[in-house]
Amino acid sequence: MRFRHPDGSTVHLAYCTNVHPAETLDGVLAQLRDHCEPVRRRLGRDRLGIGLWLARDAAHALVTDPSALRGLRTELEHRGLEVVTLNGFPYEGFGAEEVKYRVYRPDWADPERLAHTTDLARVLAQLLPDDVTEGSISTLPLAWRTAYDQERATAAHTALTTLAERLDALHELTGRSLRIGLEPEPGCTVETTRDALAPLTAIGHDRIGICVDTCHLATSFEDPHTALDALAQARVPIVKSQLSAALHAEHPHLPEVRAALAAFDEPRFLHQTRTLTAAGLRGTDDLGEALAGDALPDASPWRAHFHVPLHAAPAAPLTSTLPVLRAALTRLVGGPHPLTHHLEVETYTWQALPPELRPRARAQLVDSIAAELTLARDLLTDLGLKELP
Repeated sequence: MRFRHPDGSTVHLAYCTNVHPAETLDGVLAQLRDHCEPVRRRLGRDRLGIGLWLARDAAHALVTDPSALRGLRTELEHRGLEVVTLNGFPYEGFGAEEVKYRVYRPDWADPERLAHTTDLARVLAQLLPDDVTEGSISTLPLAWRTAYDQERATAAHTALTTLAERLDALHELTGRSLRIGLEPEPGCTVETTRDALAPLTAIGHDRIGICVDTCHLATSFEDPHTALDALAQARVPIVKSQLSAALHAEHPHLPEVRAALAAFDEPRFLHQTRTLTAAGLRGTDDLGEALAGDALPDASPWRAHFHVPLHAAPAAPLTSTLPVLRAALTRLVGGPHPLTHHLEVETYTWQALPPELRPRARAQLVDSIAAELTLARDLLTDLGLKELP
């Protein structure tokens, strides 16, 4: 979906296809047929933006087979879909029964991460619509915090510098300008936008910036205006923003609140949990750990890294951090000029929700994704952006 900002520029809105796990190119093509095109039709749109997630094997197949890449582009056009952004965070196995810490491997100190992201950039350069010259890719925020020493930090810095040089060369070759955004996430080396300032400033290349995920921002109790102002002051480019909401518990000391939270403690993904205390931010790597005993202080609200559907906040006594998303979006695109032109709804947790909240059929998932995009569209038009055909 495209929107005209009051300054005349185009803002793109997509939804991320990592909600439909597929490791192969055939699986990606099936996603377009079974999910993406039906969402577009449900919205009554002639064109829908999608943020493709391409696992390692799918990306490699596209890079090594030009006919396959041409075929994917043709399929996108045939189904009324367009791609200006990719989700390059998960490397493979995102649809596994247990993802947890695996999603952070390989990290930016490992050669596989550079190779995969280079493949993604080459693919995206060929998938961009004819009238679009700028693309974006979100990626792992360097590494998970453990076992990340100075030697690995130096290797990661070198890899990102090499990537920037490759993106420069790709621009010269294709005329397509691609940028990579480190996506701060709780528990990682770069957990907050503040953590991103030093490494991104050190790299000092405008092709390497940040992806602001509003669920992660909220989970770490960052104030959106303060965070985004600091990025602007440091001249760190906001490559893209993922529109998402975290799980919020106002009174985690109450038994009924803990019982409600326990329903979201599931085995597939990590749900890092945080609380803001007088001594600073405290947290656990997973929701179950927070609920067990006194691992996390419970005198103040808790927030968990669980991508709650935008249009369907959990029932009381829980809620979502949708107000943080609203505040961030106001700062991102509500000013005289957008801070980013790429927005992506990223709710990949539909099948990880408590059983009674999960879509039970493909059509229900299509309706839910369409409802999320409708809410995001309404937020944008309320800020003065005009939806384009």
